[in-house]
Amino acid sequence: MSARTAVTRFVPTAEQYAWTFGGYEPVMQVRPGDVLDLFTEDAFGGRIRSSQDIASKSIVYPFINPQTGPFYVEGAAPGDTLAIHLIDVQPARDWGVSTTVPLFGSLTSTKFTPTLQEPLPEKTWIYAVDSGAREVTYRALDSEYSVRLPLEPFLGTIGVAPAASEARNVLVPEAFGGNMDTPEARAGATIYLGVNVEGALFSIGDGHYTMGEGEVCGVAVEGSMNTLLTVDLIKGVFCDWPRIENDQEIMVAGSYRPLEDAFRIAHTQLIRWISAETGLSMMDTYQLVTQASRSPIANVCDANYTIVAKMPKRHLPPGVDWMRGTHERLRESSKAVKGVVPSE
Repeated sequence: MSARTAVTRFVPTAEQYAWTFGGYEPVMQVRPGDVLDLFTEDAFGGRIRSSQDIASKSIVYPFINPQTGPFYVEGAAPGDTLAIHLIDVQPARDWGVSTTVPLFGSLTSTKFTPTLQEPLPEKTWIYAVDSGAREVTYRALDSEYSVRLPLEPFLGTIGVAPAASEARNVLVPEAFGGNMDTPEARAGATIYLGVNVEGALFSIGDGHYTMGEGEVCGVAVEGSMNTLLTVDLIKGVFCDWPRIENDQEIMVAGSYRPLEDAFRIAHTQLIRWISAETGLSMMDTYQLVTQASRSPIANVCDANYTIVAKMPKRHLPPGVDWMRGTHERLRESSKAVKGVVPSE
């Protein structure tokens, strides 16, 4: 990239949103190194705007989590890895929304964990967004209590087309990425996804303005987002599960049920990655990861649960070019993007 790098702005029409990973024709073809400025609608398609709006009357399943994309990446072939570097992720509105949804969430009856109790009541909370102060405001519905929470925007969904010609609902996280709901998918991070089909066909969406670990009630502070990103390819290297890298850490997201299997996937993949890149034996890596890693829960409410295994780079052998140095290179080159006017 250079100071003259063009930025392509893309705002989908209502008809262009994707509702599955896989199964949709690309909305645009891009090349490695291209920079995209993408608008994503909130999880409810912008249809919930007041505390009187409730999910069951405002949205129709499966039209939840509209995705911007998919984008066809020139040269991407099965067996490669797509690198998506998130340059900037910012709210596109000055308000966000959270709800409770019948048969959805960690602490209520669901289709997967049924009980004889009635569903919890539907409620909607509207959050004011103060981008200058980097805060959102929670206001209780049944009392006068309010409190400011940190504005920490990230993408709940980011993924590629799955293998075996599958089309997966956008609520599902799995090996292709998808609805992982990890706050690690924020500005400054590079997401690595194994390519399963020609062109990779990646899409993004489900912007979150803030969220506690686990997304307990099933809904974060949902909001539309403007995301500036660039893409690259790592030829001949395939990530079995999503990898994430920022300046301080390397990570793997495991998504499955039960939660223990998501935990095992994330940590097994992290240990294998570290061992392969550093030359440490598998058992020495197992021991080191056991003592130095962290395991934040991303979600315990989706069709699959997600755990992220994180390892600080400072505890690992120095001089390793993780994923062929892709994060470092994209981070440096993306600095030239600031101040560039998007082209429509």
